[in-house]
Amino acid sequence: MVMKDLLVLLFLLSCFQWGAAQQHMPELGDYERFMKSKTMVVMDDVLMSEFNMVIRDIMERSWSLTPFEIISFKQFEELKDDPELSFLMTSTVTFAKDRTKARYNFISLLMGEPGAHVRTMPDLCSLPLAYLRVEEASYHYKLEAFVLFIQRHVQNVLQNPKLIGENGFKQYQGKSSLADKTLLLTREDLASDVQSPEAIAAVYPYAFKIVSREEVAEAIKRQDENAVFLHKVGPEGTRIRARVYKMLVGAADSKLYYWDYGMIKHVSDDAFQKRDFKRLK
Repeated sequence: MVMKDLLVLLFLLSCFQWGAAQQHMPELGDYERFMKSKTMVVMDDVLMSEFNMVIRDIMERSWSLTPFEIISFKQFEELKDDPELSFLMTSTVTFAKDRTKARYNFISLLMGEPGAHVRTMPDLCSLPLAYLRVEEASYHYKLEAFVLFIQRHVQNVLQNPKLIGENGFKQYQGKSSLADKTLLLTREDLASDVQSPEAIAAVYPYAFKIVSREEVAEAIKRQDENAVFLHKVGPEGTRIRARVYKMLVGAADSKLYYWDYGMIKHVSDDAFQKRDFKRLK
């Protein structure tokens, strides 16, 4: 069992707003304190973690706001009370009002503070990676974009504190056009009736490509300014009644171009649907 298996009455989020608890909500001063902090990147406390395998290289390439250091979860327990430190880490999350009792894997940027507990540390930004039982291979190749997004969100909050709060994340919606971007889609994330280029072109007017995960990873790594990729968080067959979250993220600018979530009733609902494409127009 992972030590960071936090079945808590959680939190969310300064950047992904699905029901934040006040005890976890950051204030502007927490973001200002972060900019003066050292960021401790907490390794997963599991063997053969793909996060552990890639996060050091990602941080060296893409982390620019603060100095950072890679630490173990045991070291995190020793350091979390230090208000001059921030922590980038993954954790297992469940929602207090979620009757499905679904468990998710998140990546979060937290601030240290005296008497800290992960449930109460100021959460500057958190992003869903996958349902707990879904393989890391479904998302680890996108981690670099999420690291960039977290930094961008912090900078945006410092310029516009209104982004803090339950509705902050919604303010990103519709701010940027996809007209001059190429949408990168992996076939496994698409509903059965939009798995061909012809079907997508019938409902989506802009450029797109159906690509492999490796091609998405390469676009993120080279920070392709023309590319936007789909990140879908779904149960991937691990359960039936569950939420599916969908977001479109710029490979280079880390902007959020689209997000939506809803409860599914059938396995086939766990996908980017024709109606999602229509909303992008």
